[in-house]
Amino acid sequence: MTALFDLATPAPGLAPGAGTPPLITIALPAGLPLLNSNQRLHHRPKAKLTAALRAAAMEAVSEDPALMAALAAAKPGPLYTRAHILGILHPPTRRRADPANWYPSFKAAVDGIVDAGVLEDDDHTRVIGPDMRIGTVVKGGRIVLVVRGLEPGEQWPNLQAVAS
Repeated sequence: MTALFDLATPAPGLAPGAGTPPLITIALPAGLPLLNSNQRLHHRPKAKLTAALRAAAMEAVSEDPALMAALAAAKPGPLYTRAHILGILHPPTRRRADPANWYPSFKAAVDGIVDAGVLEDDDHTRVIGPDMRIGTVVKGGRIVLVVRGLEPGEQWPNLQAVAS
């Protein structure tokens, strides 16, 4: 069985530049209101929450000195040319949860890391995921993105076998 992320093996598909980390973790602040697919919000409050999540992800990137140094080294391009994104939902309680229901929150966070320059775009040619998983309970709840660079053309996991 293949591990989700092998921390011992550097990820190959990184933008050229010294000091590019093979794996980055972007944790949004605990207690930040999250969007859920089951919510039926009016477009205005939904847009406010989306903007807040997007800004929080961008701020989380800018507050990490090592990540900012890697972004500076990768300039003028993005940090990763292609990536796999794992999204971890840390729920506020032990109640059963379906992490995929929080897709709108993960999407806003991914848009925030694109805004920060980690990725050029989040379309299907550059990003696999976010694959959403449940994490440990965190007071107030939070989401975390784990981004792993991919080789150009690399599919993770082997999606070619499944798709054919």
